[in-house]
Amino acid sequence: MEPILDAGAINTFYGRSHILFDVSLSVGDGETVCLMGRNGAGKTTTFRTLAGLTSCKTGSVMFKGKNCTRFPSFKMARMGLGFVPEDRRILGPLTVLENLELGKIPGRKGPWTLDKVLARFPILKDMTHRLGGTLSGGEQQMLTIARALMGNPDLLVLDEPTEGLSPVIVAELRELIVSLKRMETTILLSEQNIRFALTVTDRVFIIDKGHIVYTGTVDDFKRETDLQRKYLSV
Repeated sequence: MEPILDAGAINTFYGRSHILFDVSLSVGDGETVCLMGRNGAGKTTTFRTLAGLTSCKTGSVMFKGKNCTRFPSFKMARMGLGFVPEDRRILGPLTVLENLELGKIPGRKGPWTLDKVLARFPILKDMTHRLGGTLSGGEQQMLTIARALMGNPDLLVLDEPTEGLSPVIVAELRELIVSLKRMETTILLSEQNIRFALTVTDRVFIIDKGHIVYTGTVDDFKRETDLQRKYLSV
């Protein structure tokens, strides 16, 4: 499978602190890949580096066949990388509709229009005039994903999408990701909820203390019970 994203030997620092050590991962076109690891393992830093929010010191980021190493985040967005951060970054003083409109990327075309997004997220359809800051955590998560889809991304990156959500919302989110997979949407997500991840992903990477320590198919990973206990405390 031709990779749409190919990161090679990334080393990222925060000041003098070395966070990522030669991190390499790839995502094939139309594939769903999950990066797993404990809190503080380096998942968010990896995604921030790929999205251009944090610059790597060495290594490379290839996106859609182009060297995008150290591209700023707005260039990555314009190229088609849609990032849903762990903290959601909903603009509270703006309405749901205004938050969605901000997700549009000038010049990008694709299947997702406002009408299609609202049809796919009926929970948002009846609250377009509500302020983003008044939504529940689950509603904000749906809004953040919907806002990213408004940019018609070629790659959707989800950082800990189920964190802090109720089981009902997690089930809705699973259904959403499965439906996006049917549309051949390419997805890279990080997760600590293994049961959730195993129902939506095709391949698994595990990161521990800034190092990639495992990569394999989801079927292979299911059999690695010792590895799950060692790195994921399962």
